[in-house]
Amino acid sequence: MKQFLAFVKKEFYHILRDGRTMLILLGMPVAQILLFGFAINMEVQNIRTAIFDPAQDATTTQISQRIAANRYFKMYDYVHSFDEINRLLQQGEIDVAVVYEQNFNENLVHTKKAQLQIITDASDPNTGTIVANYVTAIVGEYQQEMLQLSSIPYQINVENKLLYNPEMKSAYTFVPGIMGLVLLIICGIMTSISIVREKERGTMEVLLASPIKSWTVLISKTIPYLALSFVNLITILLLSFFVLHVPIQGNLALLLFISTLFIFLALSLGLLISTAVQTQVTAVMISGIGLMMPVLILSGMIFPIDNMPKLLQWISTVVPARWYISAVKKVMIEGLGFTHIIKEVSILSGMVILLIGASIANIKNRLS
Repeated sequence: MKQFLAFVKKEFYHILRDGRTMLILLGMPVAQILLFGFAINMEVQNIRTAIFDPAQDATTTQISQRIAANRYFKMYDYVHSFDEINRLLQQGEIDVAVVYEQNFNENLVHTKKAQLQIITDASDPNTGTIVANYVTAIVGEYQQEMLQLSSIPYQINVENKLLYNPEMKSAYTFVPGIMGLVLLIICGIMTSISIVREKERGTMEVLLASPIKSWTVLISKTIPYLALSFVNLITILLLSFFVLHVPIQGNLALLLFISTLFIFLALSLGLLISTAVQTQVTAVMISGIGLMMPVLILSGMIFPIDNMPKLLQWISTVVPARWYISAVKKVMIEGLGFTHIIKEVSILSGMVILLIGASIANIKNRLS
């Protein structure tokens, strides 16, 4: 029994001395419960709303005020044309537009009917449906109050217009997300394991000590995985188009360009991980498990970023998949051009330069 207790005590000492193990055992549950508790919110909040009201009568004003007073909505501004609505939706500045017909109140009084249109971005079908239902419920409550005050059976007809995904296919949401998840994790794992394997065998130090420049060694190690990543990308696009029937609305060359940039970023992240760890197991844990949770939760792949607390929204800005998924949705689903993804391209390009520079600097520090 004493020997058994001695072994148990020894194992406790080993665990407590290993800071990384303690961080995984005690820190990961805390991080998971906080992330899942604050990030996973199925309610759609902070709905940026634009109003197109050519009538500007008492009835439309009352309905608009009710929408603005609702805690789920955040009033953007009044707009003056459908072109302006389309532009704001494409730029991601609004989530929904409420459009009243001309002479709304007059039609309601004389014909007992009036028309109201809700225009939402349905590239995320769940969010688009929830937003439309919120507005419809507010209009329905207003109509019920009108019926209680008057015996005249007024009727407000609500029409939902779903842009970019009128058939409400969930694949329109998940295909860009899966592209970001697969390319980031697979590329990161392949690159980091490849270089760490050389470390474990002792051949990496020999290569870095040779006359060949360190950056040449690192870049040459990633070329084969760059080719394999292109195979993964083409496979995903073919399956999405022919099996899941997700159309490529925008320019295919632009989609390939932004995907290539993201692949370079993923490979660069794998390089940085490989320069910081010594074993393949650690590389797999960091590049696999460590990258998967931020991509799933903080990239907007599943849960809307606008619903998260401000701190998590700020943290999500350093998640590369967030910007790639946003760019893919704009090009692939919404059919937009390069001018609409300049922000995403600039951020991803900056991340690539930063990661490659950090990897090379880390290698030089190790050699010195």
